[in-house]
Amino acid sequence: MNNITLRQFRYFEALAQQGHFGRAADVCSISQPALSMQIKELETSLGTALFERGPRHVRLTQFGEEFALRVRDVLRSVDELEDLSRAWKGRLMGRLRIGVIPTVAPYLLPTIIGNLARMNAELDLQIRETVTPKLLQDLADGRLDTAIVALPVSEPSLTEVALFSETFVLVRPKSDEGKPVPDREMLREMRLLLLEEGHCFRDQALSFCSMTSAQPRELMDGSSLTTLVQMVGAGIGVTLIPEMAVSVEARSASVSIARFGSPLPMRTIGMVWRKTSPLAKQLLQISEVVRRSAGQAGAGQQH
Repeated sequence: MNNITLRQFRYFEALAQQGHFGRAADVCSISQPALSMQIKELETSLGTALFERGPRHVRLTQFGEEFALRVRDVLRSVDELEDLSRAWKGRLMGRLRIGVIPTVAPYLLPTIIGNLARMNAELDLQIRETVTPKLLQDLADGRLDTAIVALPVSEPSLTEVALFSETFVLVRPKSDEGKPVPDREMLREMRLLLLEEGHCFRDQALSFCSMTSAQPRELMDGSSLTTLVQMVGAGIGVTLIPEMAVSVEARSASVSIARFGSPLPMRTIGMVWRKTSPLAKQLLQISEVVRRSAGQAGAGQQH
């Protein structure tokens, strides 16, 4: 046990997440044989196997699953010690790991990254784009410092800071331009194209239409707003997109944009981070940069 190192812990965590030696080696920026050797040395030190090795993937053993929980606690504590050191200097430098939901990332990230780089050239920004549940899990596990998501997330362990609100618009075929805008009851009878399960924007769109995912209906799910808008342009149905996406998505498809009357479908975008994060003061400063970036991009009403 005396020979176990933090580096081995990080290699173990990467392999546990990726389930593949090659991908884990890429994540760790080392060769696959070197990673394999380090994992084997770790298993030798522990006196038991951590992984079941197959021809195409690896799986954690039962002991490996228990071990992974404790390794994550150790690495999170080490990361927080590093964050404490950075926070003590009073100025955020080095790595900043930001998560962003897919219905925000393409439209705001360029402005946010530019403003953060101008504010502090010493920041090493690492961006992860994925759905809210995965971002919240990565935050809890210490793999992210903060995330930009739709609020509320209602996690007692997280600080939430609202940044801006924006409305949703209706995207329909170009041939529908000038027709009356359907209300929520009419939308329920139309072929409404939505993002696939897991996206919070899907749930928000369904909520506006007073529908649930369990209701049977004719639909086609997409993996991105771009896909949905292109399907509308092909005459397959209609969809909702956030206001910030209009200038990007509507110019590349033959579609018409319509805005709803009251009550307006809306969402609030904000930043979240762990209440225990030593970087809380610096992240609050970062949130102001994100808020300003949203204003520059014309994204909704500022909070």
